[in-house]
Amino acid sequence: MKKIFKFILNTIPRPILIRLSIVVRPILAFLLKGSRFTDPIDGQSFRMFLPYGYGNQRNNVLSPSTLSLERHRLLWLYLQNETNFFTASIKKKVLHFAPEQEFYKRFKKQSNIEYTTTDLLSPLADVKADICNLPFEDNAYDIIFCNHVLEHIPDDTKAMQELYRVLKPGGLGIFQIPQDLSRANTFSDDTITDQKERAKIFGQYDHVRVYGRDYFDKLRSIGFIVVEEDYTSKISAELVEKYCLAKGEIIPICYKN
Repeated sequence: MKKIFKFILNTIPRPILIRLSIVVRPILAFLLKGSRFTDPIDGQSFRMFLPYGYGNQRNNVLSPSTLSLERHRLLWLYLQNETNFFTASIKKKVLHFAPEQEFYKRFKKQSNIEYTTTDLLSPLADVKADICNLPFEDNAYDIIFCNHVLEHIPDDTKAMQELYRVLKPGGLGIFQIPQDLSRANTFSDDTITDQKERAKIFGQYDHVRVYGRDYFDKLRSIGFIVVEEDYTSKISAELVEKYCLAKGEIIPICYKN
């Protein structure tokens, strides 16, 4: 199964994968029903989660029902338990880059947010836009989600500046990235062009860098106030395992003065 999933991820373009997954998801959820692991996003339980990874595959990380990964489930728990994102009575404007399927329909249904999605290629995007040149006014959004996007962007400084520009003062941004916390400094090398080699070194064929611990300081240099939220440390070990979370993953919680 791991070889099949790896082949699919590395050969089928992402927009097509999104469309195909809509059909495949209910079949997988039915076949893998069980009680060992639970997806906190929809509450369904399974005997196993699916493997995932463009290079090295991780076991039991992809939920059969929502197709969420560790980072998605961690973010959902944080929003649910530590914020009023789902319950706020005052409507907030939300901008979501490259919207994940497991969030898209759920956020769309929320009456307490004005929800806009954006991306260059995603079929789920309301606005087709370049993150380095956004067609939005200054100080336009209360909340911005931009998760696992910046590692694809050659000029991530410009992208971060645009995120800062369109976020309202007092607004919240969550900008998750794949991160190697054993690295002090972010690594990139434009001379590596072979897709297999890029997947091996950067974790995915279309990534342009591996972020290190300096990622948070780069966000601060743009102007953000950054909280490095190690949220798995606030969850019991039993639930970390049951929800298939990545122990020690940091959520970058960003604010604008």
